[in-house]
Amino acid sequence: MEKNKPFFLIPIVILLLWIFQEIASRTGGFIANLFSYDRIDKYDIFAWISVHHVVQAIIALVLIAICVKVKCLDFGFGLGNVKEGLRHTLIFTIFVFIYAVATAIIGHIFGLTPAINFPLNATNVIGTLGFQLLISGTSEEILFRALPIAILAYNFKTSKDVKIHKLQIPLETIIAAVLFTIAHISWRVNPFSVNYDIIQLIISFVFGIFYGVAYQKSKSIVYPMVMHGISNFLIVGFWYILSFLFT
Repeated sequence: MEKNKPFFLIPIVILLLWIFQEIASRTGGFIANLFSYDRIDKYDIFAWISVHHVVQAIIALVLIAICVKVKCLDFGFGLGNVKEGLRHTLIFTIFVFIYAVATAIIGHIFGLTPAINFPLNATNVIGTLGFQLLISGTSEEILFRALPIAILAYNFKTSKDVKIHKLQIPLETIIAAVLFTIAHISWRVNPFSVNYDIIQLIISFVFGIFYGVAYQKSKSIVYPMVMHGISNFLIVGFWYILSFLFT
């Protein structure tokens, strides 16, 4: 049996994963900036971010292809355990539906929901919801779930679970959720600035745990992709519905 990698190598692997995710994301932004979207998206709400996510997913897939070729790693692009995957997807969808309705209503009542600064016409609604449902989760689950969890699991060799209350959560899932959360922090060097929304960071971490557990239990990234797309679609969709009804 192959032994675990020396412990000091794990932080290096995590750092390299973070650097790669940053490079993939920033390269996606660089490529997206090369195009003008005024004719199809004059409010800049879905076209740029769609190109950005497609590019970062392609970059992640290149590294995944290399890892498959060199190390024969399984990143879970098949259907895996369908029963387990569907079970997690159904439970999560019910949870997110309740969460999306509750937060949309509470946010509207107490004025916590940010105002929509673009018209809710067919182009904008289809464009934004299409991105949330089809592109956002697909891209982010490849880069922030399949890639880090598979690589970390390979380096750990044996399962390392962390007990949270009554739950046993694999350490690689927690690390991937942390990296996913960090990705939602906006920062720049010159001039130096760091911007974040603490609520968004908490949600990113919690949802990241859901996605990671589903990925490892089902042995397929397909179900986290679907779960991620559904959650984004429902949260944004109910925000639109309330804005349309009460403004």
